[in-house]
Amino acid sequence: MDDKETPRVGAAVRRRRRALSLTLAAVAERSGLSVPFLSQIENERARPSRRSLECIADALKTTAVELLDAGDAARTVDVVRAAAYADDPGAPAGVRALVRGEHQMHAEEFTGEHDAGRELVLRNDALLYVADGTVEVEAEGRAYRLEAGDTLYLSGGVRHRWRASDPGTRLLVVSVATHMEAAEQ
Repeated sequence: MDDKETPRVGAAVRRRRRALSLTLAAVAERSGLSVPFLSQIENERARPSRRSLECIADALKTTAVELLDAGDAARTVDVVRAAAYADDPGAPAGVRALVRGEHQMHAEEFTGEHDAGRELVLRNDALLYVADGTVEVEAEGRAYRLEAGDTLYLSGGVRHRWRASDPGTRLLVVSVATHMEAAEQ
């Protein structure tokens, strides 16, 4: 298997570990691998050898094949066509996912008048980019008015809310996916 086909198993390992309500320390003890190494695998900073993956799978009461099948391809190219969401009855009005599946990045496009209403706190960093129109954002008690071309960066844990009052507004929100661990400061 060459590097282009090597699956990323970190997210699959993390999902399985969390489904079993196990800590990294518990998996380390069961597998004979170190907590730092397991953390690196879960955060896609290291790839386990076949033997290490088998030890992890045993600790997680599954098989290496099942973890590999649940893993993401190391390199992914995926086009999300705008038309695909036009007829999707399950999609909220004015909200379109820009990235499919579970990846390190989460991205959505909000169009038209939109009021997030409640205060939001994202676990990880996010970037708001106004493609068209204007957006009013309140973050940590301060108000910001963003116009087309403006961006606003929010570190994880920042309390915020936003509102787009113009029907022609398009706001892109790109964030580190919630299944990724926040970086320690």
